[in-house]
Amino acid sequence: MDAHIAAEQARYQTRRAALLQSLLDPALHPRGVHRLLRGLSDATDALLRALWQSLHPGPGPALIAIGGYGRRQLFPHSDVDVLVLVPDGGATAAIETFIARCWDAGLPIGSSVRTRAECLAACAEDITLQTALLESRRLSGSAQAFEALQQAHARQLDARAFVQAKLLELHQRHTRYEHTPYALEPDCKESPGGLRDLHLVLWLARAAGVGASWKALAQHGLATAYEVRQLERNEALLCLIRARLHAVAGRREDRLAFDLQASVAQAFGLADATGPGGRRQRASEQLMRRYYWAAKAVTQLTQILRLEIEERLRPSTAPLILIDAEFLDKNGLLEIGRDDLYQRKPQAIVRTFLRYQSTPGIQGLSVRTLRALYNARPLMDQAFREDEANRACFMQILREPSGVTHALRLMNQTSVLGRLLWPFRRIVGQMQHDLFHAYTVDQHILMVVRNLRRFFMAEHAHEFPLCSQLAAGWDKPWILTIAALFHDIGKGRGGNHSAIGASEVRRFCRQYAAHGISAQDARLIEFLVAEHLFMSQVAQKQDLSDPAVIAAFAQRMGDERRLTALYLLTVADIRGTSPRVWTAWKGKLLLDLYHQALAVLGGRTPDAATEVEERKRDARVLLALHALPRGANEALWRTLNVGYFMQHDAADIAWHTRQLYEVIGSTSPVVRARPSLAGDGLQVLVYTPDQAELFLRICGYFDRTGFSILAARIHTTLNGHALDTFQVAARHAESGARELIALIENGLPLAIDLRTPLPQPSHRRLSRRARSFPVAPRIALRPDEQHERWILEISATDRAGLLYLIAGVLARHGLSVQLAKVGTLGERAEDTFLIAGEALSNSARQLRIEAELLDALADADDQSSSGAMPSA
Repeated sequence: MDAHIAAEQARYQTRRAALLQSLLDPALHPRGVHRLLRGLSDATDALLRALWQSLHPGPGPALIAIGGYGRRQLFPHSDVDVLVLVPDGGATAAIETFIARCWDAGLPIGSSVRTRAECLAACAEDITLQTALLESRRLSGSAQAFEALQQAHARQLDARAFVQAKLLELHQRHTRYEHTPYALEPDCKESPGGLRDLHLVLWLARAAGVGASWKALAQHGLATAYEVRQLERNEALLCLIRARLHAVAGRREDRLAFDLQASVAQAFGLADATGPGGRRQRASEQLMRRYYWAAKAVTQLTQILRLEIEERLRPSTAPLILIDAEFLDKNGLLEIGRDDLYQRKPQAIVRTFLRYQSTPGIQGLSVRTLRALYNARPLMDQAFREDEANRACFMQILREPSGVTHALRLMNQTSVLGRLLWPFRRIVGQMQHDLFHAYTVDQHILMVVRNLRRFFMAEHAHEFPLCSQLAAGWDKPWILTIAALFHDIGKGRGGNHSAIGASEVRRFCRQYAAHGISAQDARLIEFLVAEHLFMSQVAQKQDLSDPAVIAAFAQRMGDERRLTALYLLTVADIRGTSPRVWTAWKGKLLLDLYHQALAVLGGRTPDAATEVEERKRDARVLLALHALPRGANEALWRTLNVGYFMQHDAADIAWHTRQLYEVIGSTSPVVRARPSLAGDGLQVLVYTPDQAELFLRICGYFDRTGFSILAARIHTTLNGHALDTFQVAARHAESGARELIALIENGLPLAIDLRTPLPQPSHRRLSRRARSFPVAPRIALRPDEQHERWILEISATDRAGLLYLIAGVLARHGLSVQLAKVGTLGERAEDTFLIAGEALSNSARQLRIEAELLDALADADDQSSSGAMPSA
């Protein structure tokens, strides 16, 4: 490399370092990012030209910048995309050397070498190259060859076909990101509302010949001056976020991953702060709020401009159909009758969504309507919210038999919902740092509304048959919809969000009392919001075989109507948190609690003796169906106490009996497994002489072989045997049930053998999300209602080996586990154990047990984060 090139390379590195330093200056205004990105492009241009010219490639070839580099928007670690346009003779050795020298100089070059004919042929097949050439610019070489390519490309470009292909590509990309800009780790380039949506509009505009910049679109009448300002402001913020994301990651990284959000926020000068209600607001949370609001604006504006460009290219010939004095049907889109409708009649804003919802054939809003809504936002003030006509119209939307979810989502997308319901506006773009919600609060709420509405639709009855059956008999679906809208509306304010939500919905019901919300309806809605977490907490944390638990729960419900409403809301809520949170096992727990509470509310007094006899009777019927000899069950059942029969239903009792009636008192472990009747994982039966550390050994086996324990019931028979049952799920789901059953039935008896050493806890690195938002371990130990056993509740970051660690501490103190409920909410574990042992009678020992559990959980977190292997 000669001295001139070395000097150019040094200048490039110096200039690049200075630009990156300026990029991380918190004082940098978002609009200043364009100057820095152009500066990075210019510095790259200079080095590329020097490398090109030093190799004397001749007068024929041309060096062309394409893509983002072509538009002089080069991000710190983006590829430097270039096209080397060569004459028909093909590439020369100098060009091959040029490309190699680029890599040697530290440029992440993405290159293609083609003749003009090859470029045009490739464009005909590849929409990506066709798009990249729209933003091409010559760096060096033959100007004539570059201009000839541009002219040929323009002649070949079919604007209508190009627009159609790019819109299909947009839909595919949005589908990949679930059509929402509100993912908790959004891609600031590719996600809906990201930079790619802005690029797309300008590509379509270039192809349609209506401009190549936002100001040009305004000059052609496609955008207003106000919209241009909003586009430029939000584009600058997204560009600055992406540029700083590259800089802090030290690589090309476009996803705002949890472990990078805090660093990017710091680059913006943001710091943790105390928000409303004394709640601590993370710097990353403030950053993401800015991002979501920008992405929402981009989503709205780019939709308007895409529709405008489409109309320019394909003017609609369908006749306008009059709907009423205010609205028209424009080829399936709702069109306002005049541009100043909302200024003249602000009440028409809410009526827009009622017409959209209730008019047959309407599939969306026209560009004229969307633009008018976007510009009408200042009209939606306190007087607008207090207007009785608007309140009446909104209640009518909620009462419509269909289209409620679509209407509410569209109201949120167009920023109307948050302006009509002011508390809702506070949770738009609000992150949730609880390790199990996959969406922002507003998106989660609308997902819960959707889930509830599906219970009332016949085409979805197969998903949750009981919920659909209960919904069919429910007279006021809008009550559940309002409860869903408000159930999490108190998040982000500090304090108990259920209580805050109950206060907000109480105020809402008073305001809307004149529109059909009776005092009785209001009390039910407030109850649902205040208690929306209660049913899942009881089902997943308490012993449902205890009549006292069921009686207390039923008493809190009060009547069947409240119970049914809370059950429907709870199922919809859990399903709306994350695809990974809902399981068939959780569904069974909720269903069991619902049926048992329903029986109590129906006048049935919980009675253990009666319940045991009913289960025995039903189990005998099932055993007879399997041709078990008459009376074969008696020997086993004489060794079992009431607690066993209360904790297992008739189907489980019959299965246990069939497996064990011939091996009663066996000195060797008996292990049987079958697919769970709940439809989720496996049920495992363990029958063996009772021994110390048995629960610990079983937990160790499941941990080592990749199974997660969802629930455990531990019994000691009257003849000194352990009869333990486990609900487990395999982390290696690719294996079939038959293989997993064989693995457990052959391997677990060996692990139970006392001569086998206890295994080391397994280790798995925590996810980025768990590392970024760790759960502070929490321990709660209290006696049960009868003061005979103790309830241990543990909340911690979920990870492999967690239950084994807990079992190890309990075993060291001689504590027996009689019941375990393992709740996994995304990446947070909420585990509950019913335990007993002499150590619990001593206050000092209790404190020692709690301290050791906290230490074990904290050590495991540190080791999982660092990658170290925890010790036994």
